[in-house]
Amino acid sequence: MPDHAQLRRATAWMSGTAVEEGDAARVSVALPDSSGHFPPEPDIADGACGPGSTALEPGRLYRRISGRDDRARPVRDEELAELGDPMAVTFFRAGRFPTTVQELLSELPATAAASRKVYLVSEAGQISPGALGERDMRFAMTTAVEGNQVDLLVSTQAGGDPERGFLQVAGWDSAAKVFNFYARFESSWVWAGNSWHSLEPDSRGKGCFDSHVNGSAVMKELRIPWLNWQSERATIRLAEDDPLRQDQLFQQVIGAERLELTVRFLVTRWTAARLAAVTANGVVDHPDRLLRHLFTNTTVNLTSTDRQSSTITADSGELTLPSGFWLNQDLLFDDLRLFTQAAPPRAPAAAYLAGLTRFGFGLEEKFSGFSQPGDTFFAFVVPEAAHEDNEVVRQMVRKGLISARFAACALMVDFPNPVFSPARSLLMRYVPTTPTKAAELGEEVTRAILDAARTRNLPADSPEARFAAHWQVPEDAWPSVFGQRVDAYLRKVTQRVQTASGFDDYVRLAESRRRQFRRMKLHEFELTMPVTNIPPGAPPLAMREDGTVTELT
Repeated sequence: MPDHAQLRRATAWMSGTAVEEGDAARVSVALPDSSGHFPPEPDIADGACGPGSTALEPGRLYRRISGRDDRARPVRDEELAELGDPMAVTFFRAGRFPTTVQELLSELPATAAASRKVYLVSEAGQISPGALGERDMRFAMTTAVEGNQVDLLVSTQAGGDPERGFLQVAGWDSAAKVFNFYARFESSWVWAGNSWHSLEPDSRGKGCFDSHVNGSAVMKELRIPWLNWQSERATIRLAEDDPLRQDQLFQQVIGAERLELTVRFLVTRWTAARLAAVTANGVVDHPDRLLRHLFTNTTVNLTSTDRQSSTITADSGELTLPSGFWLNQDLLFDDLRLFTQAAPPRAPAAAYLAGLTRFGFGLEEKFSGFSQPGDTFFAFVVPEAAHEDNEVVRQMVRKGLISARFAACALMVDFPNPVFSPARSLLMRYVPTTPTKAAELGEEVTRAILDAARTRNLPADSPEARFAAHWQVPEDAWPSVFGQRVDAYLRKVTQRVQTASGFDDYVRLAESRRRQFRRMKLHEFELTMPVTNIPPGAPPLAMREDGTVTELT
């Protein structure tokens, strides 16, 4: 059998596998280039943030920012002096280069040890320990080194040889207000860039920024039941004789419900620093880098029901499908405060079970040959609008860069498709790419869209015409008017999901969105999503406001 490490990504920082590249090449998605996704790089055999062809000397810090540096080179003294995160200050400036996570943690100040939190994640964590072999378990750790707030995040494999497994760190520089990203290679370390590099065209979506897309901390499953994580809702399965049980870090593992709160805080902190920096002089140099968070999905989170699929029976009653599947609930309800009354749609458990059979749901890992019928541990996993994108929009509204009305009008253009919306992404063409006064940004984009709707003879269902119609709703009425539309939509979905044909349409829509997620580098493991008998080349689908599903052309 081929070497495991060459076939499965240990993390999004590592290179893609031949298996993944082949899968991606077979998937076709009708999305414009402005969708915010990053297709697989044509040549990633070198390793995403790896050293390239340069042999690394032991005990040194190198720099390699993927897309900007062809290969690793030693970090210069003046560069090291500018790195002010705990990893640089505690270790690299002192000439210390830990080779294992145990060594790294033991050399941190005692206050850091007191604040340390340890979490455990594995996409195969609920599969029988004897059924799969290697299960890609990883520890994620957070700690506060220089103060009371988390400023160091560590990711490493759980179990195995600590000197051979991956070891990666993100450190928050409280002076520069950025994350710095590092990876250990044998007994040397590589600095892979900072948060700002995630936004620059040459390095965006490359190296560690294929997962840290916007330069912040990442937790894909950022909502209850924290799919794949050990949490208050699930315990990762281990064999009784698994040596991991004796691991000191494993014995410190706590529930991912705590990590969710930390990650949300870290995203908020970086977003605030980012917006403060880009608006400091009253001019936004790259408005498109901000508004793509509203008009596109730069990344996604994963969500599911709170029900274990194996416990669902025909007598289980109704199943509440994830709210993020139907719309961007966080922005529309929590932030923009649309006035709504409709309850979340619920599907018959019997329809869900019938769908598992009809669509051939299963878990598969091609290279290992693992196959298991049924759904993921928690039922009905789908991508949803990312907290990272929502947080940028949320803070843009608070800072007055755009109005709540503007954000609502944009979202309502295609609100039944909270992710992968070609219609909404087309509005990016009206966003300036040159420096724009911060106070005039929202007005300038609004004016451009309204002018296009008025002068270009566009159809009434064009994104521009939809936005213009929304803009005509009086300032004091849009929360209730838009809320009524959302209510009507959810009622229609609630009716359709009760029918066999309606539920089947939503299964197809969910799989369509999963296929699009699989094209993203954020898709690291085959077992994250179920497979079905729906052909990989099936046309992409979209939801309509009347609750029906249609093909994208």
